[in-house]
Amino acid sequence: MLKRLLFIVGGILLVLLAIVAAGALLLWQASREDPIEHLYADNCAVCHGVDLEGAAQGPALAGRALVHGERVPELIESIRSGIPDRGMPSWGAVLDEDEIKSIALYVAERRDGQRFLEMQNDAPLVVPTDVVKTEEHAYRMEVVADGLTPLPFSIAPLPSGEILLTEKTGGLVLIGTDGERSVVRGTPRGHDPGFELVSLPLGLGWLLDVDLHPRFEENGWIYLHFTDRCDDCNAVSRATPLPVSMNKLIRGRIRDGAWVDEETIWQAAPDAYTVTPDLGSGGRLAFDPGGYVFMSIGIKGLSNFDGIQDLGRPYGKILRLHDDGRVPDDNPFVDVEGALPAIWTYGHRSPQGLEFDSATGRLWEAEMGPRGGDEINLLRPGRNYGWPLYSLGQDYDGTPVEYGDILGIEVDLDSIEQPVVDITPSPAISSFVIYRGDAFPGWRDAFLLGSLKGRDLFRVLIEDDRHVRTELLVRDLARIRDVEVDLEGRVLLLLEHASGGQIVRMVPAD
Repeated sequence: MLKRLLFIVGGILLVLLAIVAAGALLLWQASREDPIEHLYADNCAVCHGVDLEGAAQGPALAGRALVHGERVPELIESIRSGIPDRGMPSWGAVLDEDEIKSIALYVAERRDGQRFLEMQNDAPLVVPTDVVKTEEHAYRMEVVADGLTPLPFSIAPLPSGEILLTEKTGGLVLIGTDGERSVVRGTPRGHDPGFELVSLPLGLGWLLDVDLHPRFEENGWIYLHFTDRCDDCNAVSRATPLPVSMNKLIRGRIRDGAWVDEETIWQAAPDAYTVTPDLGSGGRLAFDPGGYVFMSIGIKGLSNFDGIQDLGRPYGKILRLHDDGRVPDDNPFVDVEGALPAIWTYGHRSPQGLEFDSATGRLWEAEMGPRGGDEINLLRPGRNYGWPLYSLGQDYDGTPVEYGDILGIEVDLDSIEQPVVDITPSPAISSFVIYRGDAFPGWRDAFLLGSLKGRDLFRVLIEDDRHVRTELLVRDLARIRDVEVDLEGRVLLLLEHASGGQIVRMVPAD
């Protein structure tokens, strides 16, 4: 009895800690202040202007090319060493390295049109009708479906030309070839988002990714990744009025407009369910031709560092399973005592994109960093991808990412897999595809990568596992939640917007 009482009290304390953390975040939101902006204002604004517009003592830092470089490492060097022939003093003896990096990151953000704490989900959504020219192709956009929920997450084109759509707070929806929306009966339902943080809805119990089995036309299997919500499944949920949630993977079929034949592919143990919102839950799926399914789980512990380096917890992991839910015998931690046998890689923060490249037989992931440090990673089995021990970005307050001291883990950078592509400043990257269609042959083999805060679509070129260059294909459209390719090779974008989501299609201009 005493043991049970202590267990319940411990659960209550964990919930109270989560509530206190959420309250602190809300107070931070209310202040709407950026500590790095203050650092820039105190040290740089007198010469370069409050809005980087320039002043009598110094040139503008935005709206023009910078002679000494515009990337964050180049900005860091300019600040640290100064530019004596232009009258700019060295700041290396005045500011420490973290402060110099913070100012460089702030300048790079502002040059990209970003402002901290501004998610830009309420700017007018206008789908361009003109032809847009890029380096390899000209394209135009067509609206496939509009008036959707403001909080969509994923689309999956069907061989019939219809499109499956998940709504975070709704359900699984079928978009007809005429753009009409119909709800699939009997699927798990999403829950209202609850409160917001920095204009971003937070939820417990959301629908996430939907994907088709590689042999869908033979077996009809549809896979649905969502955060399972419960009110009475562990000590925390029984001891408090708060629900808890955790990632779960199921599969089923659609027959006569209804969800049937449901099977559970993977579900966490009840004690892994938490009160942490689903905003950072990851939630993507990928298949390989060998009959395996991969699923991503983000920061669902009680903090942004809880359990991510712990192989006995599911947070911050990529899992690998047989398509029927069995754990493969050759998974890297299947024989490690105390480890979850489904783990493929670990040390992930917010894995928003996941794609298996069947042409090369390798798995890739797109991951949101904190402030800077968005990543494209080549996922190698058993490897540690660093969070929360290390990041090329910074925490939101400008301090380095180094939670090893808190966790009692000594950081060895040689043991951490570095990203193939570091995207700093961070546009909050989301879903991506490795393009292999016929409609845009000049884009073949490129990564088409969406973004949320940036509202852009990028063409990222990677050769021999090295980042070659990045081209901006779509600028400042809307939060691009998902990127897919239809059977004709045209690019589908799922747009998240406060006025209602949309599915748009990029087609060759001719």
